[in-house]
Amino acid sequence: MKLKRRRKLVTYLNILDQPVRFNPFVFSRTFLLWALLGLIGGIIAGAYWIGLEFLTHQLAFFSGWQVIPVMAICGLLAGLIIHFIGDPGEIHLIVNNIRFNKGKLDPKNNPSMVLSSLLCVASGGSLGPEAPLVQVTGSTGTWLGKLFRLKGEELRSLSIAGMASGFTALFGAPLGGSLFSLEILHHKHAVEYYKAIIPALVASCFSYLVFALIIHLGLGPIWDLSAYEYSGIFDFGYAVLFAIIGAAFGWAFIFCTKFFKSIFEKKPIPIYIKTLIGGILLGIIAFYFPLTRYFGHHELNELLSGNFPLTILFAILIFKIIAISITVTSGWRGGFIIPLFFVGATLGLIFHQLFPTINLTLAIVSCMAAINACVTRTPMSTTILLATLTGFGHFIPILFASLTGYFLAPRIPFIGSQMEKE
Repeated sequence: MKLKRRRKLVTYLNILDQPVRFNPFVFSRTFLLWALLGLIGGIIAGAYWIGLEFLTHQLAFFSGWQVIPVMAICGLLAGLIIHFIGDPGEIHLIVNNIRFNKGKLDPKNNPSMVLSSLLCVASGGSLGPEAPLVQVTGSTGTWLGKLFRLKGEELRSLSIAGMASGFTALFGAPLGGSLFSLEILHHKHAVEYYKAIIPALVASCFSYLVFALIIHLGLGPIWDLSAYEYSGIFDFGYAVLFAIIGAAFGWAFIFCTKFFKSIFEKKPIPIYIKTLIGGILLGIIAFYFPLTRYFGHHELNELLSGNFPLTILFAILIFKIIAISITVTSGWRGGFIIPLFFVGATLGLIFHQLFPTINLTLAIVSCMAAINACVTRTPMSTTILLATLTGFGHFIPILFASLTGYFLAPRIPFIGSQMEKE
């Protein structure tokens, strides 16, 4: 009996020794850390975007045949930056580090990534700023986590939240950006990193708020699509049909990228020679088809508003795929999500010209969803992103198209680090 009483006494003393907490809410100090990361991510994204817009405006002065030497010189400079400052890697490296390096993203290569990607994107490469932003803000999350001595899943979650803040700032979709930062890591079991979803959502919201304040961003869709009106159950069938063909073009992009990769890796040549050759080839394509230049953020609206003949649309579709493939494989830095959306929109316009009775908006959005889900294997976030960016208020047709593109994706993923490792 005495022993039991002593044990009870020790238990009571332990309880009394703990600090009394008066917080009856889920809210905790970690929320402030996630919010701080989002604020920093928004500032980084805003500064990057202002620099990108300024440099793009300066280089846009050159037109016609001048785009060839301009893109060649920018490619050479980007290659020299990577050669002397350090190789920042690509999206494959980010995914690998999150999955197999305890969630640590090294910030030491950020200067190389920022400078090289600014040159590549601003000069007209067919890659967007989303990948550089994801890497910089993700590594900022790692740095902040180490500063507060976080370890294990807490550190990994903060890195993922940083990635989400950068992605969200550009796309203006906190939920879609948060889900994308999870889905892109592990295509088959996104819930593996479910602990990071709340940190990612909090960081995304604060990041978008700051980014919107810096560049005066509106809250509406960024691409002008005509309003969609649901016409019946057959719309889902059309969405799947468009998605099947969109997935076929996703395969075409993957094979095209592998083809150019085999050419650029045939002989070991310095990175600045590869980026120089890539710049020349991209400049030639941009000279003949100006709409294929840049990553498609503004060009997509021009594509939608212009009344292009069918032959020109086919040419834009083919050469845009080639341009993205060359940009990816020649060492240029950037992300391929928005360029793939541009390819999907072009394919949807082709469908509409071939079959004028089909709903144009449904065709465009379905193709955009399918080709992106096929290449990146992110059906959930693709659905939410497109609904936000296009103002397409009906989720289900986009989800049908996204899932179709996902399930028709190649068994070996385009982002090699998405493969499961034992």
